[in-house]
Amino acid sequence: MQIGLLTSDLSYKHGWGTYSLSLIKALQDQDHNLTILAARNSTSANNFSYHPILPSVVPQESHTLIKLCLSQKKVADLLKHCDVIHTTVEIYAPLVALIAKSRPTFMTAHGSYINLPKIRRFPINRIYQYAYEQTNIICVSKYTQKIARQIVPKADTTVVLNAVNAEHFAEVTHQNTDYPIIVTTGGVKGRKGTLELVRAVAIVRKTLPDVRLYVLGSLQSEPGYVEKIRAVINALELQNAVHLLGFVSDAEMLEWYSKADVFALPSINAGWKFEGFGLATMEASASGVPVIGTRDCGAEDAIEHGKTGLLISQENIAEELPEALLKLLTQKELARKMGEAGRRKAQSYTWDDVGKQVTKLYKSQVT
Repeated sequence: MQIGLLTSDLSYKHGWGTYSLSLIKALQDQDHNLTILAARNSTSANNFSYHPILPSVVPQESHTLIKLCLSQKKVADLLKHCDVIHTTVEIYAPLVALIAKSRPTFMTAHGSYINLPKIRRFPINRIYQYAYEQTNIICVSKYTQKIARQIVPKADTTVVLNAVNAEHFAEVTHQNTDYPIIVTTGGVKGRKGTLELVRAVAIVRKTLPDVRLYVLGSLQSEPGYVEKIRAVINALELQNAVHLLGFVSDAEMLEWYSKADVFALPSINAGWKFEGFGLATMEASASGVPVIGTRDCGAEDAIEHGKTGLLISQENIAEELPEALLKLLTQKELARKMGEAGRRKAQSYTWDDVGKQVTKLYKSQVT
């Protein structure tokens, strides 16, 4: 089968890129022929060819929709022999609708951007509504599917859970440190619950005064929020307890997983933004670290409450998050068992399986 894929920049620095690269390999392993159109800021060297011609989405270029329309002819020519067209980025859906003709199309819904028909102004919202209705939507979690059905009730939706490259994290082993360590990733953002996590650490310190929180990931996405976090750190006198490390290399990330006693990603549904799956949570589980996440988001698929970690409510996060952190930081045997169970769970979520499920969806639509 000839598949046309529209992807973000091919990078492991963000969710769109990680998903795109992982899906490409999985589909290649299914012996598909791929024509890959990527964002123009793709710079990674890969063992496959691609055309970096699409507007960048990380960061997102201005006037993206106009630029997509202007690229219509070139994209249509490149994909003219494809049996199926699949965009792994929601923002590209209108372009897919323009060039599809009678071919089946697919769009992966990762989370927040399924809300584009709701949050964009007229007429852009109507364009996205139409584009989403014309495609088969692959949702990375049950919660994402729930939101997709609310936003685009006419669209066909299927859940294909995200996966993790468990082998990449298999060699991570826990290192004993002189103090308890909490790790979170994904950058300093409102929907990542960074503020709530910092405040929780202040409470945890009353019981464990030497606890440390290390926040990994970009400090550039929401600069105003970052400044607010820094102000709270100063106000609560957490300068020696909370460390905003910014973006770290993959090797450094694995090192922090080896040191972590707990991984916490207390995601918040902030306006139209929500956690579609929480891939970082699954990566922490693959590293053998017990995890904490929130209900009413994609983390409900990534965490088995009471087995691989703990799920807390977003509504009572101020009370439940410190309790969850203390439970896993003080009950070492429980934390160890959850880490081991999390690693087993992560090993069962393979990209090979994702590739097989997606291939089955393709074949179901090809006449």
